[in-house]
Amino acid sequence: MSYYDDFSKKKMTKRDHLREDAKKGEDETSFRRGMKKNTLSRGQQVDKVHARITNNAEKSKTKTAVNNRPSAQKSPKKPVEQLDISDIIREPENLLTGRNPIREAIKTGRDIEKLLVAKGDLSGTAREIIAMAREARIPVQMVERTRLDEITRNHQGMIAYASAYQYADVDDMLKDAQQKGEPPFLVILDGVTDPHNLGAVIRTAAAVGAHGVIVPERRAVGLTPAAVKAAAGSIEHIKVARVTNIVKEIGELKKHGIWFYAADAAGKSFREIDFSGPCALVIGSEGDGISRLVTENCDYLVSIPMKNPDIESLNASVAAGILMYAVASNR
Repeated sequence: MSYYDDFSKKKMTKRDHLREDAKKGEDETSFRRGMKKNTLSRGQQVDKVHARITNNAEKSKTKTAVNNRPSAQKSPKKPVEQLDISDIIREPENLLTGRNPIREAIKTGRDIEKLLVAKGDLSGTAREIIAMAREARIPVQMVERTRLDEITRNHQGMIAYASAYQYADVDDMLKDAQQKGEPPFLVILDGVTDPHNLGAVIRTAAAVGAHGVIVPERRAVGLTPAAVKAAAGSIEHIKVARVTNIVKEIGELKKHGIWFYAADAAGKSFREIDFSGPCALVIGSEGDGISRLVTENCDYLVSIPMKNPDIESLNASVAAGILMYAVASNR
């Protein structure tokens, strides 16, 4: 059944009236919730949209102009530099690489701890350098080339470790004692391999007034940078000598009236020993102690009593320190 709208005189069905009533209900509900009903005409809506488009275009131009300024331009990204492992791990200061530097160091008489040579066929220059090193009593070790590669690059099959400090002669130690009018007091380290122990012994020896420290060339630590650093500057106040054979050196020093006291757990307590004359203390390695031949050539065995039976021995530098002060108290 059809109906007529009283205002527009438009023919409307019952369904049209129900749709209009539903729309009016939605508008009233929206108004109550605070949503304004769109009251703009079609022309006003078109003007509003046009203004929005124009405003957005002006903002886009302004933003483009700002980004194009020289100060606002982003600098191009720099490529990330590849880190070289050689820049992170620096070579020791006493490391000599290359055949010419090693040859010149041996010629000038520089003290070298040891020479490492890669195994394999040796050229004429390599054989010449090895002969020079052995003549200068420098320990030569044949090692795999991979070991040299781990230490440094461009080694030319040869690496040398120079001493961090100049060695003295044993005769200079005896002359020093004679000039001071004192009986010689020496410290001999047999097979000590820890540079910190060597540095600690050097420091204590300088503190008690010893005339020198003697170390062997082989199977023992020398004046490496770590040992000199552990000595904490005392290396400037005492002489350190390096000898080829400890037993032979003991025999030579005995001719000067020096008595030798070997630190050994089987010896007599240091409290019962008289150290007032010319003497030399012999300290063994951290694990094996004093070698058999050196022990047999010493005059006395000296021990440090232990109250705790569970403690069999002391650190090499600690034992040396106790005995050195025992010698100083008798002089």
